[in-house]
Amino acid sequence: MEKNEDTRVALIGIIVEDDRATPALNDILHAFGQHIIGRIGVPYRSRGICVISIIVDAPNGVISSLSGKLGMLEGVNVKTMYAKV
Repeated sequence: MEKNEDTRVALIGIIVEDDRATPALNDILHAFGQHIIGRIGVPYRSRGICVISIIVDAPNGVISSLSGKLGMLEGVNVKTMYAKV
């Protein structure tokens, strides 16, 4: 997918506190897969959480939709940070 000035790069930080949300989270990420340019997930077993970073290049509306859908999941916290360029 070719990117242009109509898209933005963003980092979506996700903390999963309830692993029952994982299947729904993965379904959402799969649905937005064409916009994801990188993903890293780190289980923090001693705390019982998983920390995930998603890097996307997409229009503002797509990034907002992805963040919103993830944020509505029970046991999931989400924050989004945008690149200035």
